[in-house]
Amino acid sequence: MPAFFAPLFNRPVRPGWAGKAARATLVMAIALLAFGAQAWTLEDVATLAKTRAQAPLQTIGQPVPAELAALDYDAYRDIRFNTDKALWRADALPYETNFFHVGPHGDIVRISEVSADSARVVPYSAADFSFGKNRLQPQTWGDLGFAGFRVHTALNSPNYKDELIAFLGASYFRALGAGQRYGLSARGLAVNPTGPGAEEFPRFTDFWLEKPAANAAPGAPLAPLVVYALLDSQRMTGAYRFEVKPGEQTTVDVRARIFMRTGVAPAATLGIAPLTSMFFFGENQPRAADFRPEVHDSDGLMMVTGDGEWLWRPLQNPASTLVTSFAMKSPRGFGLMQRDRDFRSYEDTEARYELRPSAWVTPVGDWGPGRVELLQFNTPDETHDNAVAYWVPEKSPQPGESLELAYQIAWQGKNQQMPPNGWVTQSRRGTGYSRLDAQTLSQQVQFVIDFAGPALDALPEGAPVKAVVSTDANGRVLESLAYKNPATGAWRATLRVQRIDPAKPVELRAFLQHNSNSVS
Repeated sequence: MPAFFAPLFNRPVRPGWAGKAARATLVMAIALLAFGAQAWTLEDVATLAKTRAQAPLQTIGQPVPAELAALDYDAYRDIRFNTDKALWRADALPYETNFFHVGPHGDIVRISEVSADSARVVPYSAADFSFGKNRLQPQTWGDLGFAGFRVHTALNSPNYKDELIAFLGASYFRALGAGQRYGLSARGLAVNPTGPGAEEFPRFTDFWLEKPAANAAPGAPLAPLVVYALLDSQRMTGAYRFEVKPGEQTTVDVRARIFMRTGVAPAATLGIAPLTSMFFFGENQPRAADFRPEVHDSDGLMMVTGDGEWLWRPLQNPASTLVTSFAMKSPRGFGLMQRDRDFRSYEDTEARYELRPSAWVTPVGDWGPGRVELLQFNTPDETHDNAVAYWVPEKSPQPGESLELAYQIAWQGKNQQMPPNGWVTQSRRGTGYSRLDAQTLSQQVQFVIDFAGPALDALPEGAPVKAVVSTDANGRVLESLAYKNPATGAWRATLRVQRIDPAKPVELRAFLQHNSNSVS
C-alpha cells in the first residue's frame, strides 16, 4: 500500500467507546460553546489538552461498523469523497477541504469549523461519499465521523485547486509545494520509536479548521491556512497550531504545547518534529533486478548544529534495524532530503520520485542540547516507510510537566536547503577493476563520493584538496583520495575501508579540506 496510508492500516485498533460517545460529545459541545464567542486560539486547545492530561487515557471512540471493518485495502480505496461537497467550495474561498472516510482500522476524529464568532462540528453524511463497487448500508451508521481530511488550493494554477496538505492516521500529516508529488510525512510526536517495548503512537483526536478569508487581490499571496489539533496518548496530551503557507516552498509553522500525564512511566525517547520516509535502494545500494536506478522518497538526512557544522548521512535499506544519533548543543535545522532531482536517476514515469519533496525543520528558539536520531529498518519494497528522523531533547519532560515547542517545516523541491560551502551530490559503494583477490575485497568497502558547491567552485586550478576521513574502532582507513573528475570538473573522493568485525557496522566521517579550511 502507499506509504502514507500505512499508518491508518498498520496501527493497532483501539477499544470501542463502550458507551462513552455521548459523554464525549457533550464535553466537546460544552467546550465549543464556551469559546464560541471568541476567536479560537491555541490557548483554547491547550485548556482542553491540560484538562485531559489530568486523567488516564480514555479510549473514546465508536466501533467501526462491521461491514467497514471487513473491507480490504482496495475496497476501502474505492470509497471517495464527492468534491462538490467540499467544505468552503460554495463560499468560493481560496481553500477547500475534503474528508477521508473511516476505514477498517482507522481512528475516528472529530472535525470542527471555527470562525471569529462561531464554532460548529462538521457532521458526517454518507451522501457526501461515493462508495464505488462496495455494497454497503451507510444509512445505518449514524454520524460516523471522519478518518482525516485534506485541503486543496490553487497551488500550481489559478484555475485549479491542487491538494496542499493532508492529515490522516495517528498524528501523521504531509504537504506539497508547487510542482511536487507526495512523498515523506511528518508527525506530531514520536514516542519510544526505538523501544523499549512497542512504539507508542500519539494521535490527533480533534481538529478545528479556521475558516479562511476570501480571495485576496489578483496576484497577492494567499492568506495562511490555520488548523488546530488536539493530541492524545498514553503518556501525554498536546495542543497544536499549524499555519500553512502555500507556494513553491510550502511552509508549515507549528506551535505545540505538550502536557505529560501523571502516574505513567516517562517516555524513554520523546521524538520532536519527526519525519518519516522511504528508502528502498539507490546509487549507494543498487538493486540488480530492478530497471530503475533508484527508488526512494528521501536519499539523506541533513543537519546543521548550533555551532554551524553541517552533516549529511546517506540513507540506506539495512538488513537489520539501525539507530544512529548525532549529539549537539542545539540544532539549527535538520531534514530528510530528496537531493537528487533528475528523472534519469529514477526512470519511473508513474511514481516520479524526482518530484518528491524534501522536508527541512527549522527550530524556533533555542531547543538546547540533545540529539538528532535516525532510525532505519529493512523494507522489502517501496510501499513501506523505513526511515525516521527526529530531535530528542537531552532532558525530556517528566510526568506532570509540560513542554512548549515551535518550529517550521519547509516542503522543498529543486530549490532546497543546502550547506553554504559544499555538499555531496552522490554516494556510490562498490569496487571497479582490482588486482586484489576476492577474499581481500570481501573484507573491504569502497565508497566514491562526489561533491559540489561554491567553496569548491572558487578554488584555483591546482589547489591542494584532501579527503579527511576517520572511522570508529571497527574500521581502518586504507585509502583516501580527493581529485577532480576530468569528465565533470567536480571534486570526487574515493575511500577504501577495512571492516574489522564483518558482523558490525562501521561509522565513517569524511569531508574535503583545502589547506586548513573545510570546503564540504
